[in-house]
Amino acid sequence: MPPKIRVLYNSACPVCNAGITAQKKKSTACQIEWEDIHLDEEKARQLNAELEFVRERLHVVDTDGTVRVGYEAFIAIWENSPREQWKAKVSKLPGMRWCLNRLYNVFAKGLYLWNKALKHW
Repeated sequence: MPPKIRVLYNSACPVCNAGITAQKKKSTACQIEWEDIHLDEEKARQLNAELEFVRERLHVVDTDGTVRVGYEAFIAIWENSPREQWKAKVSKLPGMRWCLNRLYNVFAKGLYLWNKALKHW
């Protein structure tokens, strides 16, 4: 059996939870361990990362043990999802990766602040 990637996400965020739920349905054929840091905060500590940073941005530990954060985490998921590998390829086109990383960071920060204001955790 091929090694699994680990996806660490925050189910307390309704937008994040909906996205992960949809991704789980698309990724049934690949090897992914879905780990909810809202239910087990120790998972964030195992990454040597601040809990609030893991709440703010998606994290993936790839098959090499490398931690990929934010939009790079999405690329890792897509690379390991046979039906979505095309998204990873498009995301890596010159200029595209830089732009999508910046857009993700702005969106994630705003979403994090919105969740904190609504006291989702």
